[in-house]
Amino acid sequence: MSKNKTERARLSVSRRQRSTPFTPRIETLGVSDYSIVNHTILPKGFGRSVEEDYWHLREHVQMWDVSCQRQVEIKGPDAALLLQRMTPRDLRDVQPGQCMYAPIIDEHAGMLNDPVILILDYDHFWLSIADSDLLLWTKGLAVAYGLNVEIDEPDVSPLAVQGPRADDLVAKVFGDAVRSIRFFKFEKLDFDGHELVVARTGYSRQGGFEIYLNDSSLGLALWDALWDAGENLNVAPGSPNLIERVEGGLLSYGNEMTRKNNPIECGLGHFCSYASELDYIGKEALSRIHLQGPQRIIRGVRFDGDKTPACANTWKLTVDDEFAGQITTAIWSPRFNQNVALGMLEQAYWNPGQVVNVHCADGSVRDGFVTELPMQP
Repeated sequence: MSKNKTERARLSVSRRQRSTPFTPRIETLGVSDYSIVNHTILPKGFGRSVEEDYWHLREHVQMWDVSCQRQVEIKGPDAALLLQRMTPRDLRDVQPGQCMYAPIIDEHAGMLNDPVILILDYDHFWLSIADSDLLLWTKGLAVAYGLNVEIDEPDVSPLAVQGPRADDLVAKVFGDAVRSIRFFKFEKLDFDGHELVVARTGYSRQGGFEIYLNDSSLGLALWDALWDAGENLNVAPGSPNLIERVEGGLLSYGNEMTRKNNPIECGLGHFCSYASELDYIGKEALSRIHLQGPQRIIRGVRFDGDKTPACANTWKLTVDDEFAGQITTAIWSPRFNQNVALGMLEQAYWNPGQVVNVHCADGSVRDGFVTELPMQP
């Protein structure tokens, strides 16, 4: 038996599992964990506990290498037509400078992705995607419809700056113009003679920006400029925090939702339009679900007991021994002093306040209750 049995295996990165323009700095700062999203490494830890990282994010400022949010670029005369066919969100009145969260669905109204769309121009869009190969779906549709568009994955790597001191940090590098950028809007600002998209977006509820680096050769210079500017702001490297994500009701494609789920049961119905003049894939199926009503919906769940074990697979929820739904993500919350979770609840049991039993991976059954999202203490 190997003497190194307890040592953790290392991830072997190749061209199929890509590093990022910021990886050298991430490695220097002591990254301890990686995940893979869109064939790209995503730093997941820096030696701090999830709880320590949670409090730091809520109180200070962090820099996240989220280059794994790859861009699907659509441009050309038929770009807007193709994009509208991909999503039930009404995009007819969009303006350059906007960011639009939009479900992407298939012919059965199944979720394929939930990107943030950046409106670069009326015929030029970036889809900042979750973890699925949306590029292939997009190219296939363009060919099938015979549309005049160019589709590519450009050299664009987002760097997120998140936390209550994010404005102070980003303003030191890009100027005070960043303070006037409104939520889900972006500006093109200068960095070292290059124009970068700076958007007030990000995968946390603490506020901040995503900076879309469009030239990998500038990665280290951008990181260093922001890092040095944050010296007096208690800046730290970080990544999307699981506690903060669950409390905030931020969904993760592949965890909370898959192709088997539709936008309505994912709580995204308010992003969907059924206007007769809109033509999008899956409209008939989604309209039918809208008229009939969903059979299940994503809710929060809070439950008692010791700190929960990792939720690597779904956990069953019951009420009086009847199936009530399933937990998809769970974690201990130091702010609520309770376990918090996201789950898909069946119609009869989804009302906030509903008492449920949580069947955890360790065999324990915990008492809990259903909550709205985002959760309130």
